[in-house]
Amino acid sequence: METTQIKFYYKNVMAEVLGKEYGITKGQFDELAKMTTPLIERLNSERKAGKVRYRDLPYQSDTVEDVKKIAGEVKGCENFVVLGIGGSALGNIALQTALNPYMYNLDEKQRKGPRLFVFDNVDPQQIKSFLDWAGDKLDRTIFNVISKSGRTAETAAQFLTVCGLIEQRIGKDKLKERIIATTDAKGGTLRKITKQFGFRNLQVPDGVGGRFSVLSAVGLLSAAVCGINIEQLLAGAAKMDKKVSLEDFYQNPAAVNAAINWHYYNIGKRISVMMPYSFALKDFADWYRQLWAESLGKAKDLTGSDVFVGPTPIKALGATDQHSQVQLYREGPNDKLFTFLSVQDFGTDVEIGKAPDIAPELGYLSGQKMSRLINNEKTATEYALLASKRPCLTVAFDKIDPYTVGQFIYLFETATSIAGLLFNIDAYDQPAVELGKDATLALMGNSDYAQLAEKIKPFEQMDSRFII
Repeated sequence: METTQIKFYYKNVMAEVLGKEYGITKGQFDELAKMTTPLIERLNSERKAGKVRYRDLPYQSDTVEDVKKIAGEVKGCENFVVLGIGGSALGNIALQTALNPYMYNLDEKQRKGPRLFVFDNVDPQQIKSFLDWAGDKLDRTIFNVISKSGRTAETAAQFLTVCGLIEQRIGKDKLKERIIATTDAKGGTLRKITKQFGFRNLQVPDGVGGRFSVLSAVGLLSAAVCGINIEQLLAGAAKMDKKVSLEDFYQNPAAVNAAINWHYYNIGKRISVMMPYSFALKDFADWYRQLWAESLGKAKDLTGSDVFVGPTPIKALGATDQHSQVQLYREGPNDKLFTFLSVQDFGTDVEIGKAPDIAPELGYLSGQKMSRLINNEKTATEYALLASKRPCLTVAFDKIDPYTVGQFIYLFETATSIAGLLFNIDAYDQPAVELGKDATLALMGNSDYAQLAEKIKPFEQMDSRFII
């Protein structure tokens, strides 16, 4: 039986710590419970009706077998490259940073699989640098292109470029063995190409948006290839599923988290800062930013009324950003809610070296553990924020392993759903993203968007009257 857990701690948002002006009183907390409990029940009902498909991902045994089969076939490669953007990339990056060593790509002794590269952008300098390096290694490199439709411009551009390079360097007949597609099960451009070329492939599950897809084949393949235990990842998510399904508000960490965030948003704290005190967890703050921003930033509620809601998620890293952001966080506007991520057992440690005789003032550090320092930095920063009446939450990891990471992912995905219900908005669509996508297609010459291209023309060039 697994013993590693994550714990959600919320005392430091309460009035007994912050006072009645800045903290949540017991009466207010009980009112949040009354408001949120029916929404837990509603979400559970929607899940049973098959409307919240990401909630079923911890139990996808067939997908796990498919992923493990392909991972076993390609694990001997030297380089594994993910082509995607947004939800097709951020989760992959976060899992790798959290669950493999910092020097994974550089030190063969620390590596349990191939090097991993995740391309989540179309920056020409970045891509050219990689292609120059990988050009003579294509016969030892596998590319996993991830796109539900296959028409996302950035991923399609990456994919076409890689295909062209493979054809040029090692031959068109090698595409089949070098490329794995993760895409829609039935239709779309990438599915059509996959059938034509006979690519090995996995499915993007129906009804699961990209930002909720890390526990699907979208995120599991690169994890499995790089030696991460995906069964434990899903087992942790299943463990959290039981907790966040509880209809007792006071025992449900996703419900309490969502309600606290909703409460503070409505009294003017509209910025949500996630601050991991662990390098391994830093990219989960990026993953959280997409999850929170794209799910909860909406112009209209479920009745069609204009609401323009959405907390703004911000990433900070402890202890780094104590030296770049905490000045603002303590003395700037009191408009933020902080969520710390802490780790009890880092799985390893470093002893701080001895201070030289000439600097006895550094002696207090000598012989101490680096883990003690970073955890004391977290406590000190939280204390300083609380002294300035800034509310703080903590997600405490016993240890960073696949089981606790699975719990964390599932906790925040479910909290997002409950927050969406509290805001009375659709947490699963992203209508505002489409215009920018369409405008890109228009500017790139897609004939289907010719009229839009005409509208954009005045914005293509800088107006010289406003250049100084």
